[in-house]
Amino acid sequence: MRILKLTSAVEKNLLRARHERDREAERVAAGIVADVRKRGDAALTLWSKKLDGIDLPRSGVWVSQREIDAARKQVGPDFLRAVRHAEQNIRRVAEKQLPRPWSLEVEPGVTISQLVRPIEAIGCYIPGGRFALVSTLLMTVVPARVAVVKGITVVCPKPNEELLAAASLLGISQIARIGGAQAVAALAYGTKRIPRVDKIFGPGNRFVTAAKQLVGSDCAIDLPAGPTEAIVLAAKGNPKWIAADLLAQSEHAPDAESFLVTPSTRLARAVQQEVTTQLAKLPSNNPAHAFMRNTGAILLAPSLEAACLFSNRFAPEHLSLPENPGALLKKVTAAGTIFLGPWGAQPLGDYISGSNHVLPTGGWARMRGGLSAADFVKCISVQTIRRTGFRRLANDAVRLAKAEGLLAHANAIEVRR
Repeated sequence: MRILKLTSAVEKNLLRARHERDREAERVAAGIVADVRKRGDAALTLWSKKLDGIDLPRSGVWVSQREIDAARKQVGPDFLRAVRHAEQNIRRVAEKQLPRPWSLEVEPGVTISQLVRPIEAIGCYIPGGRFALVSTLLMTVVPARVAVVKGITVVCPKPNEELLAAASLLGISQIARIGGAQAVAALAYGTKRIPRVDKIFGPGNRFVTAAKQLVGSDCAIDLPAGPTEAIVLAAKGNPKWIAADLLAQSEHAPDAESFLVTPSTRLARAVQQEVTTQLAKLPSNNPAHAFMRNTGAILLAPSLEAACLFSNRFAPEHLSLPENPGALLKKVTAAGTIFLGPWGAQPLGDYISGSNHVLPTGGWARMRGGLSAADFVKCISVQTIRRTGFRRLANDAVRLAKAEGLLAHANAIEVRR
């Protein structure tokens, strides 16, 4: 893992690289999305076979209830206990996040209230590369259940026993064996076999991300979650623990971004050595190896203040503050999620702490936070205006309408006088 001085040129290169459009992924995804939109299930079958090696006519698009029930019997009780533990914590946080109905009399005769209604139908995209991510199933389905979403369609190209068992525990039975850009297109536009949804949730690879952005004008999406990002910001700390957090996020994919940003040369070198030691213990096919050769870095900042400024400009998906977290937290203005203190191992947030792991990447943490129960509902405003309220509002509303030259607006008020 390289040690680089955090100069303005280094920072510029890092920020520019993550904001470059992935034109190749956009081109490939656009072709697949257009094909599925035009030809429906025929295109879905073709691309599933070509890209994922899945023979849909033979295996069937939908996982049967029999397979789901059998999977639950195959996994061990310890796994099911862990799923229940994670589900409980995620549910408790989601219940706290859920927007509430309210009503307010803004002035006599004028009442504004808020209704909270669930989205009718959603699609949960579960990555299924090396392993089907049970954690993403939990992070998308549990908040949807809290929001009382009625229609939940789960897609995963290669659902394993653990994923199916977790789905059974969560009461999910509609699971399609599809993935990639073709699954995103099927959810967004619908086919004869895949129902169209109102919003798509869940992270994926670069092609899935590109596809979600392409369909975004026709079907709502949660957020463009790209390659995983992590920053550990510290002047001191346990090198072994810091190295372990950096490696944990780097094994998601070779294009992940994981950095220690520190003013301490001593800590930088100690963490560099620990990364080498721990990396040697991982299988040679683990993506962390490619990541550490190509994109992993320790950034040596001139001061802790400069390190904080860089972190805010980078706006990482994950930010760890292992030491002196109280003081540093006051300076943080942008991050998807923050881990405070040395015991905040980042994978705890990936799985079981209760906070959602679907988080903004690519600088989006400057504009929004991670997935929450609020993303699964619609807040609808209701305006109740009585005669007394009309009389209080009418004159000024007419003045404003005429100032904008909207005479029909003014008339709609004046005819009621």
